[in-house]
Amino acid sequence: MIHLDNVSFGYSKRKLLFENLSLDLRPGHIFGLLGKNGAGKSSLLRLMTGLLYPFGGRIEVNGYEPKKRQPAFLQDVFFVPEEIYLPSVTVDQYAGTLAPFYPRFDESEFLRYLTEFDIPEGNKMTGMSFGQKKKVLIAFALATNTRVLIMDEPTNGLDIPSKSQFRKIVSTALRPDRLMLISTHQVRDLDNLIDHIIILDDSQIVIQHNLEAVAERLYFGTRSQLENDTQVLYAEPSLHGYNAVTENSEREESRVDLEQLFNAVMKNPGKIKEMFG
Repeated sequence: MIHLDNVSFGYSKRKLLFENLSLDLRPGHIFGLLGKNGAGKSSLLRLMTGLLYPFGGRIEVNGYEPKKRQPAFLQDVFFVPEEIYLPSVTVDQYAGTLAPFYPRFDESEFLRYLTEFDIPEGNKMTGMSFGQKKKVLIAFALATNTRVLIMDEPTNGLDIPSKSQFRKIVSTALRPDRLMLISTHQVRDLDNLIDHIIILDDSQIVIQHNLEAVAERLYFGTRSQLENDTQVLYAEPSLHGYNAVTENSEREESRVDLEQLFNAVMKNPGKIKEMFG
């Protein structure tokens, strides 16, 4: 559904942000895109939505080249950017204006999402906080029922209860023919939501796997000590010793900790890339 083949891009041809980047994302999954600030997460999302053009390689989304921005492409892809600017209209006026561009828009779903986010539909959006505006846009995005939904830092501006609502609402909106891609630097906001992880580092994809595959190769647990433990990829002090990510040579079961996984990748990108091939 989203396919990148040897894509190269940069804001200057002398210094590329991506070079020969390949990626293949299938429907029925919620993908989490992680990376340090400046790693190119937002640029990658904008390439997928046709807001930026690659220097080389090919991008296909739903069988279309995003850079052409064809109507059939636009009506089946929705992008929630990090920075949002909404017009001085009420929520229902906003939906009434934009909904016709999305053939599968479901008004009843939109109203339900607004209710779950505690947003009155008659409110004027200019009087809302940034977090409330973000929730309106997320609710509308989900209700469009586009086959591809891409969100860049969607939890920025949301308080803790709203982040919990976000995870609940997004997880219920996934369908077998729908793909969701969420980029964030707030790693814990994706806990219990995503089933696939993509981590960018140094202009490369270090890891692109489902969480089951991650749990097979890595173990997340507590160690009383770390001396001479060559299998430790990342560790941080805790009340009971160290929270550590280690090679899972014994094939033990553990729950993937996204924040610790991200830190392990940042500390040992070469080793992680070698382990996941």
